[in-house]
Amino acid sequence: MARVLIASIVSLFAASASFAQTPAPTEESIRAVMERVHGYLLTATPLRPINGDTGAAVSLNNMPRNVALARTTMTINTYESGVMYSGILRAWQATGDTRYRTYVNDRLTGLARMAAHMRTNYPTATFDTYPTSTSGSLYTLRRMIFPQSLDDSGSMCFAMARAHRAGIGSGSLRTWIDNYADWVSNRQFRLPDRTFARNTPMPNSLWLDDTYMSVPCLAQMGKITGDNRYFDDAAKQILSFYARMHIQGGNLWRHGWVQEMDPHPTFHWGRANGWALMATAELLTELPLDHPKRAALLSIFVQHANAVRRVQAPSGLWRQLLDRPDSYEETSSSAMFVFAISRGIRYGWLSNTTFRPVVIRGWNGLTTKVNATGQVEGTCVGTGLGWDDTFYLNRPTSVDAAHGYGPIFLAGSDLIYLLRQMP
Repeated sequence: MARVLIASIVSLFAASASFAQTPAPTEESIRAVMERVHGYLLTATPLRPINGDTGAAVSLNNMPRNVALARTTMTINTYESGVMYSGILRAWQATGDTRYRTYVNDRLTGLARMAAHMRTNYPTATFDTYPTSTSGSLYTLRRMIFPQSLDDSGSMCFAMARAHRAGIGSGSLRTWIDNYADWVSNRQFRLPDRTFARNTPMPNSLWLDDTYMSVPCLAQMGKITGDNRYFDDAAKQILSFYARMHIQGGNLWRHGWVQEMDPHPTFHWGRANGWALMATAELLTELPLDHPKRAALLSIFVQHANAVRRVQAPSGLWRQLLDRPDSYEETSSSAMFVFAISRGIRYGWLSNTTFRPVVIRGWNGLTTKVNATGQVEGTCVGTGLGWDDTFYLNRPTSVDAAHGYGPIFLAGSDLIYLLRQMP
């Protein structure tokens, strides 16, 4: 036993020495990674309007009555897309590279024009009567005009709101921001205490993912409208999810919680924890300094960041199940943690001395996951709630899992800002 303990201590010190020698990236090297990913996304996520009845390509300046989107490698109007737009918008703001602004502008204003066109041409349509097509090679705008889920609504609302505040769209995005925000605030299912919840796959269930799918949108609406009720609702969500999802001891959060289930299965899925840490960071960024819940939210953020720091793998990445060394290293969650922790250091919520090595190692690990083509490797595909660890351990990864792309830009952009303010 003594030999094992000594070996463990020697290994720990060796790893610490290795971490201390990890070279910091430069702004130029970070930009090179983001430019490579951007180049790939130009081919994988084009805005391609088509005739919804025939599938023929059309122009935004000459749209038929029924316009739709051609299928692309990755979608451009879902929650994953919202994260991409948020990340690429930050890349423009961090670097001044107008190619990033053009990417966001073209897609968001294009979607807004198409949705407005459809609403004008089908003024009495409902979700159920929205035009369909015999063509299988398209995406309709039905869920943009008639939101149906917290996922797409909250993430796209957040992206559009930030773009709107940055001057993109000349006001054309506001209709759709309000449309999405109305779903989030007024129509999404909630528990009796007003916590956002779902009824699938189990009734009255909480998904940790939904912190990001709601809170940043609400925070942006608070900024846009000046109505503090949005901030109050956003703060309540973090506090309510924390009360049910945070696990004492390790301070990581469980992925799911079901009201009628006891005990609750506890799996510390990496991306779910990433969603929650990012959501809290985005809220703290916008929340008024005198908000009565700010101190409690800041404490939650610091506690969560410290828990994440303690389970970082030697490579700098984080694992699919954060507390399981036998699970694979997962890219999207790793990028989320680098972003949120960098934000925490920049705003003074987290110690630079303690956390700077975490984000440096994290970014260096992420660079190994962006291939020469600009594809992001090692990202877990879309994942629902699981009731045993095997479900999470066996989830595949794919370069087509769009969840990994936006967080790369978020992480790189905030790290650029961080490097500029460091000695």
